[in-house]
Amino acid sequence: MSLIRVCAVTKTYKGGDGVVEALKNVSLEISEGEFLALMGPSGSGKSTLLSVLGGLNPPTSGKLITDDIDVYALDSERLADFRHEYVGFVFQQYQLIPYLTALENVMLPLAITSLPGKEQRVMAQTVLEKVGLGTKAFRLPNQLSGGEQNRVAIARAIVNEPAIIFADEPTGSLDSKTARELLELFQTLNQSGLTIIMVTHNQENLNWVSRSVYIHDGVLVPIPEEA
Repeated sequence: MSLIRVCAVTKTYKGGDGVVEALKNVSLEISEGEFLALMGPSGSGKSTLLSVLGGLNPPTSGKLITDDIDVYALDSERLADFRHEYVGFVFQQYQLIPYLTALENVMLPLAITSLPGKEQRVMAQTVLEKVGLGTKAFRLPNQLSGGEQNRVAIARAIVNEPAIIFADEPTGSLDSKTARELLELFQTLNQSGLTIIMVTHNQENLNWVSRSVYIHDGVLVPIPEEA
């Protein structure tokens, strides 16, 4: 069953040399429960595609249909609701708030809900335990290792129980051991039912995913042997 359908999506930007086509007539279907890797060289359009998929970057033309919802036909308020309900993001640089504890960082997506503060804290603590950081809830980001900060970012992404996790080069700044631990966590989350879409340049990461697609110059192409 297709959870996500990308329908002839083109994304252009105005640059100093004229119009730049970041995505060119891209069509793609992603099934519920997939762990998909988006691969490609720097500047190929993979991060642009990820942002379109996540409801953050409207295409110049084409459609994004997620769970039968025409995402970019939604008004701004309903689009924000869509992102809150369906989407969790994990960024390479974590984007944690430095003066907030791990628990407080994880609670951030719950701030717009009507849940009582006590319930928000319980939910945040529960997901920190799920990612193996239950005992470090009150540490600040600078008191955590890079791998632990990444786990906080994952906990923040899943605290509102989204259907889809989008990860942009999540292992890019990690050593091999920590990257493996992160991918094991992603695999566990995927096996629990989460759909995960990960941008990566590392071919070794393909050992963990269920499918991969390759983008080059804004076009989906067969994966080259040397990728």
